[in-house]
Amino acid sequence: MQRVQKLTPCLWFDDQAEAAATFYCSIFDHSKITAITHYGKAGQEAHGRPVGSVMTVSFELDGQPFTGLNGGPVFKFTEAISFQVNCQTQDEVDHFWGALSAHPQNEQCGWLKDKFGLSWQIVPIAMMDMLKAPDTAKSQRAMQAMMQMKKLDIAVLQRAFDGES
Repeated sequence: MQRVQKLTPCLWFDDQAEAAATFYCSIFDHSKITAITHYGKAGQEAHGRPVGSVMTVSFELDGQPFTGLNGGPVFKFTEAISFQVNCQTQDEVDHFWGALSAHPQNEQCGWLKDKFGLSWQIVPIAMMDMLKAPDTAKSQRAMQAMMQMKKLDIAVLQRAFDGES
């Protein structure tokens, strides 16, 4: 018997679930679309969706399962939900930021919105370590530096943490 993931985020799109899944899978390693379902006559009658149009897309991003649902224009993404991408290096931060950022006016403190309106946090693991440091003066300097940034810069955060800025 195949093991089924206990928790799978479901993302509600108007009609862009397949495009979003394809886009996200192109950005994250070890990612793939695993299944696509289509609306039948019942979906047309209940939701006004054309028979044969995509209903759901199951996909994995770096092994994490997701479902994309084409549910119509009723609901939109908000910043109340975001996905955190933990990055080991500045190159990783730069990669994910460059690939996902589509609304520069909404960026701050490592948060961004993609072209589908979904919010992401691109987070250097080093910064999280700095913020958890027992020396509160150091962690507060790193926090203050982070609050001034859009895309997070590990070297600048480290200098602030070390008191060199």
